[in-house]
Amino acid sequence: MRVVVAPDSFGGTLSATAAAEAIAEGWRRTAPDDELHLLPLADGGTGFVDVLHAALGGTWHEREVTGPSGEPVAARWLRIGDTAYLESAAAAGLHLVPRERRTPEVARGVTTRGVGELMADARRAGVTEIVVGLGGTATSDGGAGMLAALGAVPVDAAGTPVPDGSPATAVRLDGAPGLDGVRLVAAADVDNPLLGPHGAAAVFGPQKGADAATVAALDAALARFADVLAGLGRDVRDESGAGAAGGLGAALLALGATRVSGAGLVRELVGLDAQLDHADLAITGEGSFDWQSLRGKLITAVARGAADRGVPCVVLAGQVSVGRREAGAVGVDSAYSVADDAGGVEASMADPAGTLAALAARVATRWSR
Repeated sequence: MRVVVAPDSFGGTLSATAAAEAIAEGWRRTAPDDELHLLPLADGGTGFVDVLHAALGGTWHEREVTGPSGEPVAARWLRIGDTAYLESAAAAGLHLVPRERRTPEVARGVTTRGVGELMADARRAGVTEIVVGLGGTATSDGGAGMLAALGAVPVDAAGTPVPDGSPATAVRLDGAPGLDGVRLVAAADVDNPLLGPHGAAAVFGPQKGADAATVAALDAALARFADVLAGLGRDVRDESGAGAAGGLGAALLALGATRVSGAGLVRELVGLDAQLDHADLAITGEGSFDWQSLRGKLITAVARGAADRGVPCVVLAGQVSVGRREAGAVGVDSAYSVADDAGGVEASMADPAGTLAALAARVATRWSR
């Protein structure tokens, strides 16, 4: 039996590569004769560039940039030909803000400046295309910090630059981004709009430390900043993917970026379809298989690719909150929770690889033939 193992990373506990290896290790305990093809994937969030490097090679460019809370962090971007690939999480990732510091105050002030610094570095290196993976950020600044780093500084009514993470008082951009001649691609991990109940603040703010009052304030600030972004010539507040990475998607779209599915782009570049053409089963997964997973994340890309070929697809996830009907609608045949199998979230988090492998071994008894 030929099995394609194509997971995303597991929420800061396992990289996509580590998750694939754990699934394979467990599967082989039960079905040692199955032919396993490991294909770690990403959808634009954490691990996006690592997955591309593993599949395609390229040259790393490492830089020290501004982290989400203003501190310096080490980040890197990948050059393949004349294209630069970078991920917003490398410079502004949620993993860079310790859990105990994810407070309403911090949620209001984190910045995407480091993302702009990576883009500027790629531009100086002479690339003609920059692909930005969107997802996994600690930020909700609408890309204000990124724009400032590129030379388009948000200023208030008095012409004073506003803090990178606080675009609420911005009325216009002073200067222009230094990206002439560079094609931009926004590889989004979700299709959320910028504002409202499905927007950047409401959906993703709470996991970044925002309480209800802060969510309302962030949404209002992003609404005002959308007017500033419209000054670039394109009103993007209602566009799909504008809410990705705390509204960074909106700023990139306003700069003229082409929006693509991050999962779809990775699927194409690493050759997932060719692997599925000859598969008997597809296995994918991520940290939490929830309703957000159904809005353009990796699981949907794998499941739909498998369904197109009549190949069953199963999900192994840290936690599962998607119902059978909703999962089936995107091509998932069955979904299994590591936490349920291990006896709770705490037990699964204590040994992420071991508990994922144990679940895979048990699932193989049902699906291997």
